[in-house]
Amino acid sequence: MKLGILGTGMIVQDLLTTLDRLPLTSFSLLGTPHSKEKTESLAARYNAAAVFYDYQEMLESDVDTVYVALPNHLHFSFASKALEHGKHVIIEKPITTSLHELSALKRLAAENNCIMLEAMNIHFLPAYQAIQSELAKIGRIRMVSLNYSQYSSRYNDFLQGIIHPAFDAEKAGGALMDLNVYNIHFISGLFGQPDNVNYYANIQNNIDTSGVLVADFGDFKCVCIGAKDCKAPTTSLIQGEKGSIQISFPVNQMTGFSVQLNNGDSLNVNFDRRDHRLYDEFQAFIRIIDNRDLDEAARLMAITTTASDIIQRSKQSAGMVAAER
Repeated sequence: MKLGILGTGMIVQDLLTTLDRLPLTSFSLLGTPHSKEKTESLAARYNAAAVFYDYQEMLESDVDTVYVALPNHLHFSFASKALEHGKHVIIEKPITTSLHELSALKRLAAENNCIMLEAMNIHFLPAYQAIQSELAKIGRIRMVSLNYSQYSSRYNDFLQGIIHPAFDAEKAGGALMDLNVYNIHFISGLFGQPDNVNYYANIQNNIDTSGVLVADFGDFKCVCIGAKDCKAPTTSLIQGEKGSIQISFPVNQMTGFSVQLNNGDSLNVNFDRRDHRLYDEFQAFIRIIDNRDLDEAARLMAITTTASDIIQRSKQSAGMVAAER
């Protein structure tokens, strides 16, 4: 893989710290004139093969895969151009701002024989994969509660009228898209599509600064809390008729969990995570794209589509029509 990375934000800087351990042929960076100093510094520190300030030039280079790590509202336009140039794409979460955009990208990917993946690391974490094999022990699921509440460093600015993309409705910001999306992927990967979804949001200046998503799966109910205007100890639970599973980390950072059974038996599952939290994810992406593993790409896209549908239904239930496309 020859990877072209779009952006120089926090997630890119995070990924670059582990990129040298991944089986890439090379990587390039796309910056802007405004970020030129940062772009050049990152390129030098991590030995980028090339630096671009014109997206068209990157697309005409030998880069074969584009990682779209830009603000949410830019995902669709930049991914579209990459697919039209026959590049595979890895798109940061949330993959698009709407199901309509996602459907359009899926068509483009198919027409150009490209693989498209959402950068959602949860599905590749060993602890998350282990939960799937432990679910049967707790019997029939009855209740699920997930909480990802993290007071945003930009919230104080928001209260003063200084609006960053994470709190900008026109840029697909908000708690649902930024934090609750992890909870949504967690349940999408484990349980699939809920029968019904409602989102109860705390809305300020047309953006959800926090909210509670209630998903009805028929036999069990699920509550997903995402907050950027307050914080709380992160504890998530899956409750079954024979016991429960407790996670004491944000689900995108989980390194383990505990199983407590009604009969008194218990189990602690922990993984000694020497690898970066993005390592397993990008290792898998490189394998999928290099080997053209279309079955695995389709499986992951099915989860992405389910999560995107839940997000859209949540927005509609909360009257967040301005965020729809």
